[in-house]
Amino acid sequence: MGWFWADGPQPQVQSQLLSHHTLSQDGTRSPPPGCPMHKHQKSADAMTSPSGGCPVKHTPPTFEQPSGCPVPHGSNTYSKEHRKEWKEECKQSFKNSDKSRSTLSRLNPLNYMFRDLSQAPAPDQTQALPTSREPSTIPRGDGYGNWEYPSPQQMYNALLRKGYTDTDVTAVESMVSVHNFLNEGAWAEVMDWEKRFSGGLYKGWRVCSHGEQNFDNMVKKYGYEKEVEDLSPSLVRFQGRPKDMTPKAAMFQVMGWIYPGAFGTEPPFDRHDWYVSRDTNGRKKEVRYVIDYYSGPPEPTGEPVFYLDVRPAMTPSGAAERAVRWGCDVWWRAIGGDTRELEKLHKSK
Repeated sequence: MGWFWADGPQPQVQSQLLSHHTLSQDGTRSPPPGCPMHKHQKSADAMTSPSGGCPVKHTPPTFEQPSGCPVPHGSNTYSKEHRKEWKEECKQSFKNSDKSRSTLSRLNPLNYMFRDLSQAPAPDQTQALPTSREPSTIPRGDGYGNWEYPSPQQMYNALLRKGYTDTDVTAVESMVSVHNFLNEGAWAEVMDWEKRFSGGLYKGWRVCSHGEQNFDNMVKKYGYEKEVEDLSPSLVRFQGRPKDMTPKAAMFQVMGWIYPGAFGTEPPFDRHDWYVSRDTNGRKKEVRYVIDYYSGPPEPTGEPVFYLDVRPAMTPSGAAERAVRWGCDVWWRAIGGDTRELEKLHKSK
């Protein structure tokens, strides 16, 4: 559900050097007849001075043009033909190299999507699709504006290239709308984590200490308003991993098998890993977030319902952040924190 687009650098084609050496029947390379570098006899004569004579030759050397030089120096006809042939060889070399490249090498490393996905209609496409792209609110990690969502035509082409040839072309525009909506929701969840822990674990504990619903009050209490307002994380890259179930999702499936009434749910239909650039006390840090996408029962009106489980990956720092946020919220509700605060407020009056 995170098919943003970022055009990566195009591959460069290196022209192959043409060798002037040819293979003989016995498999060894033999020089051309006019190559001056392989006239062994002349080289030996030049290095061997006559006995009793001056080793330095006083007669000016005579340079003879190699008889086997492949370029006719008196005409420009060959150079034009050679350039034309060279261009054709380069084109053919580029086509062959592109075909020989693996599928992974042809993907954009920022989003693991094909670099050259066109806006052209697919073969046998029965309905025209819009080619306009909608910008997101998610900043790019390279600083060049925000990520852009794919157009419906690009989405359809991407689905076909991934093997989903039975995709209903009439539903693609709705798919793009849902796709964009879910990614905006996922980024909002990421921002909630960044607001709590971008300043470090200690500050995160302070703003989380009174539960989820009192976050804004704790930010004002400790004077973190400016820090939260100036927060500017960015999405460096992301990767879709729909076939890799997260440990948390797998645990929910096991719990649903044991206690279907409390934990029974369908497995997530998609999973993404987002790599976010976080600025902590002037230092850049890359944080990986894991996102599980769940579908729920539709609304009475027929509208689909989705649930997103967004959290830092289970790294040492990510595990600590998850424990602090979840633990503080559970503890505050378990001790009746809001009720206690109201009692203190009434007593002070």
